[in-house]
Amino acid sequence: MSQRRIFYFDNNATTRVAPEVVAAMTPFFTEYWGNASSAYAFGNQVVKDLDLAREKVAALIGADPREIVFTSCGTEANNTALHSALVTQPGKRHVLTTAVEHSANIKYCEFLRRRGYDVTFLPVESDGSLDLHLLEKSIRPDTAIVSVMWANNETGVLFPLEEIAAICRSKGVLYHTDAVQVPGKLKVDVDELGVDFLSLSAHKLHAPKGVGLLYCRYTAPYHSYLIGGGQEKGRRGGTENVPYIVGFGRAAELALASLQDEDTRIRALRDRLEQTILTTIPDSHRNGGRDARLPNTSNLTFGGCEAEGILLLLDREGVCVSSGSACTTGSLAPSHVLTAMGLSPARAKGSVRFSLGIYNTAEEVDYLLAKLPPIIARLRGAAVDASPSTVSTTTASSLAAPVMA
Repeated sequence: MSQRRIFYFDNNATTRVAPEVVAAMTPFFTEYWGNASSAYAFGNQVVKDLDLAREKVAALIGADPREIVFTSCGTEANNTALHSALVTQPGKRHVLTTAVEHSANIKYCEFLRRRGYDVTFLPVESDGSLDLHLLEKSIRPDTAIVSVMWANNETGVLFPLEEIAAICRSKGVLYHTDAVQVPGKLKVDVDELGVDFLSLSAHKLHAPKGVGLLYCRYTAPYHSYLIGGGQEKGRRGGTENVPYIVGFGRAAELALASLQDEDTRIRALRDRLEQTILTTIPDSHRNGGRDARLPNTSNLTFGGCEAEGILLLLDREGVCVSSGSACTTGSLAPSHVLTAMGLSPARAKGSVRFSLGIYNTAEEVDYLLAKLPPIIARLRGAAVDASPSTVSTTTASSLAAPVMA
């Protein structure tokens, strides 16, 4: 049975592994499969490949290779940064973050609260932006670390990292950013940004799931989160995942090479997709500011609809989109990001994220633009040209039976 064609617009959730990355990884599954920590040559020969991959991912973010700690994912990197700040500064028990962070940060901070730490979740404005004056006022003498993401994974809204880092430096406070969504889309230079810690995840830039990194500035205090055999120069226990680290390095090279394409062709495709939807589908609205955001991301609300129904019907057409973070898909609660921006629960539940990538084409955008309007009309229980006053809400539950048939 041949697989149907997939029109993939969910690149913020994960990305297709690039063929070049697969090719780079394959020898380390089939030929050079030894343990890098071995004393004998068969295993130890891959150390040079680990070192080369470390140099490549360091180049992606403008870091020194010695400042790179490979992890299993972005979540581990985020947790490690906060853990390091608190363990190395036992007298400081306050963490400052935002209400729109990824669940990797939100849930870890909630865990810290249950352990007796104090956490402040800063609110955001209706366009998703952050009040820097409030951030500065919220830093306390006992603040161990400020953790503010660079690009929101649901809306694509960008926070001003350089300004935040400058505030943190002036207060003598460590600064961490979850930059998982940024590489390959925007230039990253940790020295220009001024951050102490920065998290990445390889599967957001066309490498496999299961490997990430934490950048740790050489002057920042660090404490291992995973205790074990002393790998990563004693900074993270656990046998090195050589094939995936090598793949991460190759993906980093490709991401640097695709920056111009992302900022021009992909941005143009995103803008055409978004503008066509907003001008042709009544009661559709963009969530988040228009300009200060990732070039590939569009988060739109469709009044009178539930995102679950939109996703189900688009899936029947082979189109993959999401209602927000893949880590919270399936939750009955509205997006914490959108409600923090002031959207009502009903409008938050009617929001869909479109996130494009380097493999998307104009033809695919045309296909999505042809399929979406009749789906919205069906969900609203009206014809395509019905006026907004006649629109009624159709829930996804009423569509579940035919979808599953």
